[in-house]
Amino acid sequence: MADVEMAKIAAYVAAGFCMGVGALGPALGQGMVGSKACESIGKQPESANIVTKTMVLALAFIESTAIYCLVIALMLIFFVGK
Repeated sequence: MADVEMAKIAAYVAAGFCMGVGALGPALGQGMVGSKACESIGKQPESANIVTKTMVLALAFIESTAIYCLVIALMLIFFVGK
């Protein structure tokens, strides 16, 4: 019984760590992409449509890593120790 409780505690800690680290990377990446896109549009305003489309696509790929971390954290919380 104690082993199951320790597994649950470890799963909760791992899920928290996974979301903490898993949210930090995408947040930094999205900030960098947004910054560089604004910088690029400021230098060449005529390319705003192309830069915006590329930026939105890049943000979708970056956000998918945070979603993967969320899925792993939820799996740790709900499937470990049952």
